[in-house]
Amino acid sequence: MDNKFLKPYEPKEVESDIYSKWRDAGFFNPDVCITKGVTRMDAPTYSIVLPPPNVTGVLHLGHAMMLAIQDTIVRFQRMRGKRTLWIPGTDHAAIATQTKVEKLLQKDGKRKHDLGREAFLKEVDAFAQDSHDTIAKQISAMGASVDWSREAFTLDDTREKAVHTAFKKMYEDGLIYRKEKVINWDPKGQTVISDDEIVHEARKATLYTFKYAADFPIAISTTRPETKYGDTAVAVHPDDTRYAQFVGHTFEVNFAGEQLSIQIIADPSVDPEFGTGALGVTPAHSQTDYDMAQAHNLPLKQVINEYAKMTTSSELVNGLKVEEARTKTVEWLRSQALMIDEQESDQNVSTAERTGAIIEPLPKLQWFVDVNKKFTLKHSHLDGITDGAQVSLKELMTHVVESGQINILPERFEKTYFHWITNLRDWCISRQIWYGHRIPVWYGPDGALSVGQDPHDQSFVQDDDTLDTWFSSALWTFSTLGWPDATEDFAHYHPTDLLETGYDIIFFWVARMILMSTYLLGDIPFKTIYLHGIVRDAKGKKMSKSLGNAIDPLDLIETYGTDAVRMSLLVGIGPGSDTNFSEDKVRAYKKFANKIWNATRFVLEQTTDADFATPDTLTQQDTQYLNDFNSLVHEITKEIEEYKLYLVSEKLYHYVWHTFADIIIEDCKKRIAQGNEDEKKSARHTLRYLLINQLKVLHPFMPFITEEIWQTIHKDNTMLIVSAWPHA
Repeated sequence: MDNKFLKPYEPKEVESDIYSKWRDAGFFNPDVCITKGVTRMDAPTYSIVLPPPNVTGVLHLGHAMMLAIQDTIVRFQRMRGKRTLWIPGTDHAAIATQTKVEKLLQKDGKRKHDLGREAFLKEVDAFAQDSHDTIAKQISAMGASVDWSREAFTLDDTREKAVHTAFKKMYEDGLIYRKEKVINWDPKGQTVISDDEIVHEARKATLYTFKYAADFPIAISTTRPETKYGDTAVAVHPDDTRYAQFVGHTFEVNFAGEQLSIQIIADPSVDPEFGTGALGVTPAHSQTDYDMAQAHNLPLKQVINEYAKMTTSSELVNGLKVEEARTKTVEWLRSQALMIDEQESDQNVSTAERTGAIIEPLPKLQWFVDVNKKFTLKHSHLDGITDGAQVSLKELMTHVVESGQINILPERFEKTYFHWITNLRDWCISRQIWYGHRIPVWYGPDGALSVGQDPHDQSFVQDDDTLDTWFSSALWTFSTLGWPDATEDFAHYHPTDLLETGYDIIFFWVARMILMSTYLLGDIPFKTIYLHGIVRDAKGKKMSKSLGNAIDPLDLIETYGTDAVRMSLLVGIGPGSDTNFSEDKVRAYKKFANKIWNATRFVLEQTTDADFATPDTLTQQDTQYLNDFNSLVHEITKEIEEYKLYLVSEKLYHYVWHTFADIIIEDCKKRIAQGNEDEKKSARHTLRYLLINQLKVLHPFMPFITEEIWQTIHKDNTMLIVSAWPHA
């Protein structure tokens, strides 16, 4: 027996070396597994792409959970003999990364415009590379058996080719268009953001009820009187008899020095029970009002600029920030005896996720993806949709989940998914930032356009805007496999088998990958979606650096070892379930690792000189032990295939600790000491068989300690990572 088993297991003495052995042997790469004969060329495939972490810093415990879940599944499938591919990569995360770098520059008293676009992007690239290197170190430390030879980056040349190809096709099919529409503007970040990047904060507000002028016949209610300088209509419900006589009339009023022309319109979307039942319509500064204006052919009047300052004819508020303008307008309404009522109310304020600024809806010329327009689907591989079908992106996204081609775990998130699609508006894909995929459109003389391809003509100028980062990451399952080129990887590994990610990005990323894949390929991007929950602190609060409760997985690994960290994030935590993290749980699984280590020591001590061929006769008790274990293997194999890792990990823990260590070892110890030769042989065979096969079934969950023990036992340099999963 190796002397290392005479002292407690020390993870940090072996983990780095073992990971290097795995990586150097090439067993993370399915092609190497084939050439080395551990996987058949005709074996079924299993593929998964790593949700690319943002190059904005370091990974947190949520990422650690993601890596633990995915690596467990990948190792299991590899041991099952499949050609298993797990592709790693990182996301440039345009707005998030640029914001980080801008904040760093501000500490040195610099702004991006001081550097210029080219120099600033060099700063961002350097930051992203440094962040990438840290992330890669963390991924490796978690034992993730990703195929590093296929690593991708959402902003690299291969992904840029995919982005340009996708943009060009969507533009030619009429699904991408440019138009001035009301969008969500971040005055601090100076860019448009999508609906999904908005954080709604509950705040107290005042609901003001007033008239525009003394002779105006209708009172309105609003929490933002400063926007009323841009009103072009008042809307009432068609059945509201209080205002029926005014519908169709236009009133000219002077509102605090601003001349307004107010049409009275009837619209069924107006709630007659809210406020006065009359809504001041501000088409340029409200998405809802913009939609209403389109339906009623109302003009847009912009009175707030990109810096959240007023741009009006009113000397009272022109040039003021919106908050100051609100105060001045309220004071004016009171002084003119136009204010009717003021009531405190609760309000959900829209703020930008990255900068925290209050969003200002503004009319801007932007690029959009039309999610409702019908197009002709070609080369369909979708159940129930044939080639040449006229469909919309929304219909495709809905169909593949409704038809069961894509399965969502847990199932309750299907309702969340469908609700989002039902309320989905056209996707604004342009951003007014420098970092990211620049819009692949070049403007030439006399209105000439080159879309998707650089014309290499100095008379053409490329669009200054960049694409929403989700546009490139939406192509991830197939751009990582070489699309748009017809690669062998794409032919073999797409659609991928599993997408495992957090439920909080089901809108941002999951839905958009389905959109892009069904449209561009006529196929699904993945067969199953596994949504994990949020890892919170011990008190149930979301972890963040600002709260001081964030935990670096590397610190836990240094103290307890990777296997203990992985088990703490797997046992008892089902898909979609948030978990309160406790260091005590990690500590408990370090003890479990030592339990495995000590049990191994006993088995090796007792079986060093034994003949391990199956004895002529097994005792009835040992037969029962082996039958029970084989039943467990059959059970957990099915459950891992169903992605019930939370159950399997707990069952293995209890089996090893309470069945194998507490019962079987103690029983075999007595029989080896006191029994006849047949009983001793039977007991030793049982111990050895159960140890070897427990290492196999534990390996996907606890890869380091199991590999360390395996390589100690097997002196022929075989590796557990590519050993066959036990057959019941």
